[in-house]
Amino acid sequence: MPAFLLEVGTEELPAGFLSDAIVQWRSRIPQSLEAHSLSDTVIEVYGTPRRLAVLITGLPSQQADREEEIKGPPAQAAFKDGQPTKAAIGFATKQGVDISALEIRPTDKGDFVFVNKKIPGRPIADILTELVPQWVWNLEGKRLMRWGHGDGRFSRPIRWLVTLLDGEILPLQLENGAKVVKSDRISRTHRVLHPEPVSIDHATEYVNTLASGYVNVTPENRAEIITNQVKAAAAKLGGYTPIYPDLLAEVINLVEYPTAVIGQFEAEFLNLPTEVITEVMVSHQRYFPVFKNAECQELLPNFITISNGDPAKSDIIAVGNARVIRARLADGRFFYEADLVKPLESYLPQLEKVTFQEDLGSVRAKVERVVKNAEKVTTQLQLNLDQTQNIKRAALLCKADLVTQMVYEFPELQGIMGQKYALANGENPEVSQAIFEHYLPRNADDIFPQTLTGQVVGLADRLDTLVSIFGLGLIPSGSSDPFALRRAANAIINITWLANLQINLSTLLAEIATDFATTFNKDAKSLIKTLQEFFLQRIRTLLQDEKQIDYDLVNAVLGENDPEYTERALTDLLDVRDRSLYLQQIRQDGTLDKIYETVNRSTRLAAQGNLDFQTLAPESLINPELFQKKSESAFYNALLELVPQTQAAQQNRDYQLLVTALAKIAPTVSTFFDGEDSVLVMDANPDIKQNRLNLLGLLRNNARVLADFGAIVKNL
Repeated sequence: MPAFLLEVGTEELPAGFLSDAIVQWRSRIPQSLEAHSLSDTVIEVYGTPRRLAVLITGLPSQQADREEEIKGPPAQAAFKDGQPTKAAIGFATKQGVDISALEIRPTDKGDFVFVNKKIPGRPIADILTELVPQWVWNLEGKRLMRWGHGDGRFSRPIRWLVTLLDGEILPLQLENGAKVVKSDRISRTHRVLHPEPVSIDHATEYVNTLASGYVNVTPENRAEIITNQVKAAAAKLGGYTPIYPDLLAEVINLVEYPTAVIGQFEAEFLNLPTEVITEVMVSHQRYFPVFKNAECQELLPNFITISNGDPAKSDIIAVGNARVIRARLADGRFFYEADLVKPLESYLPQLEKVTFQEDLGSVRAKVERVVKNAEKVTTQLQLNLDQTQNIKRAALLCKADLVTQMVYEFPELQGIMGQKYALANGENPEVSQAIFEHYLPRNADDIFPQTLTGQVVGLADRLDTLVSIFGLGLIPSGSSDPFALRRAANAIINITWLANLQINLSTLLAEIATDFATTFNKDAKSLIKTLQEFFLQRIRTLLQDEKQIDYDLVNAVLGENDPEYTERALTDLLDVRDRSLYLQQIRQDGTLDKIYETVNRSTRLAAQGNLDFQTLAPESLINPELFQKKSESAFYNALLELVPQTQAAQQNRDYQLLVTALAKIAPTVSTFFDGEDSVLVMDANPDIKQNRLNLLGLLRNNARVLADFGAIVKNL
C-alpha cells in the first residue's frame, strides 16, 4: 500500500508555533482523510525548527467506489399522471442518471424521489494533491506572516517542499502570489553538521535519511535525548537538575541535533536569591540550572544548555553561553542591590503611576481596595489583633515590588521579590510570605497559599479584580477571558475549601460591589446578581470537574433557579462542598438507594401543595384530627422524631445524622404510600388532601437540609 510523505521546509519556526502545528496536524489530517473514506492509515507527524512533516502509510492506491443515496424533489412534484415533470428531469440530469433510475420512497414528510449513485473512487494522488495545500495554509497560529504578494499566511517563509508518493514525486506547488514553491525530493539538513541537501529516495526512508544529515525529526526522541543528556551532565557535576516541563517543551523545538553543554559562572553570583538566578536561566536564556541535590534549593555555579551546533565545539559554545549569563546575572545583582537601598513601603507612592485598568485607576488605588477587602474578610473570620495587623500590612505591601527595578526587568518575579525585600527590611516573616503567597495559585499546577495571611490577602485581591472588572461590564464570554476572571473565582473557592475558611461570600460580594458601585456610579443590584451567577457557575464546574461529583448531585445541592439554595451556597462554601462530597459517598456505598424512593416520591408529590421550603416542625401545620389511617399518624410521629435529628445535622454539618433518620422513616413513608393502610394523598376532601401534602412537604423540607432529592437521578 502506498506511503505518502509531505515535508514543508521553512526558515526557523518559533517553538510555540511548531508545537501547536504538530498538534493541529495530528488532529486534522486524520479527519481530512476520514472525510475522503481513507481511514485505515497510520499517520506520523514530525517537526523541527526548519520543517513540518507528515508520513502517511497504509493508503490505498485508489479510493474505494461507494454508493450514495441522494434525495430529490417530492414525488408529487416529480411525476404527474405517471410522467416525469421538469423537476424529475432536472434532478436526473444533475445527478447524471437516467429517469428510470429514480425511485419513489416514503419519508416522514411524504413520498420523495431518490437515486442511488455509484461514485467511482478517485486516485489517491489526485486526492492528496487537493488536500496538501489545505493542510498547509489552514494551520492556525499567532502572528502568521505574509510574504511575497499572495494571501498565503504561515509562521515563516516556506523555502522547500517534499511530496513523495512511495518513491515518486507527487507534482504540486504552493502558490503565494508570484512566489511558487514546487515539490521535489530534496530536503535540507543540519546547517552546521551537514550543510549539503539530501535526496529522499522513498517516503518511508524519510526519518533515516534526515538522521544521516544530523536531523532528528521526531520531537519525542529529541525530548528523551535532551532529558537523558541533562541528567547525565548534572550527575557529572555531582548535582541535580530538574526537568522543567515548559523549558523542555520549548528546547526540543529549538534544536535538530541536541547536545548538552555544561557551562559555569562565578560563584559570587550565588549571593543572589535562587529565584533570580533560575529565572534568568530558565525563562530568559533557556538554560537548565544545577542544584546541589534534589532536596535543597542551593545552586552550583553551573548551568546546562542544549546546543544545536557542532558537539566538537562544545567548549567554545559553553564560553559564549557563560558570557551571556554572566551579563544577565550582573544586571540582576545591580537591580537587587539598588532595590534594597530603601524599604519596600517606600515604593508605594510609585504605584500611583502604574495603571491597573484604564477606567479603574492606578495599582495604588487597587491596593487601598485590597486593604479594605482584607479587613472585611478578617472581620468575618473573627481574627485576633495580631492576625488582623499582619493581614493589613501584607495587603498594603502586596504590590509594592511591581515598581522595583528587578520586577520591572523580570516581571515573573513579582511577589517573589516582594517577599525577599520585605524580609530584608525586617518585616514580619508571615507578612513577607503572604506577599508571595497572595498570587498563588498562579496556574492550574501551582501550589496554594499555606498561611492564613496569604490566603486572606489572596482572596481580597481577587475579589477586588472580579468586582471591579465585572463592574465595568467586562464579563467573560465563551473562551474569551482576558482578565483571567474564571481562574480568579476558582482560586477564591478553592482557597476557601482547602483552608476551611468560614467566610460568607454572599455578604462579601454584596459589600464590595456596593462600595464599587458607590465610587464608580454603577448599579449595585445588577452587579451583585451577575457576580452571584458567575460564582455559582464556578462552584458547579469545580464540583463536577475537580471534585468528580455527579452532575445530578451537584444540581441537588445548588438547585436550579432556587434562591434559597443559591444564597445558602454562597453564604457557606464549606457546606456546599461537604454536602456534595457526602452525597457522592452515599451514592457509591449504596446508602442513597435506601432513602431515594421515599424521599424523591414525597418531594415530587409535595410540589402539588403550597408548603414553603423552610418549615421543619409538624406541630403547627398538621391536624391529627383529620387522620383517617394509622399510617398518617405513624408518618406524623416519625416526623416529630426526625426534626431534632435534622436540626442537629444542620447545626453540626453532620449529615450522617439526617440520612440515618431518613432511612429510619423510609418504611413508615412506604406504608403511607403502598401498605395495607395506605392513603390516597389527593383526597376529595381539600382539608385532608392539604394535611397529607403537608406531611410530604415536611419530609421534603427535612431532606432539603441535605439536598433537593427531586433533582437526583436514580441509578445514574
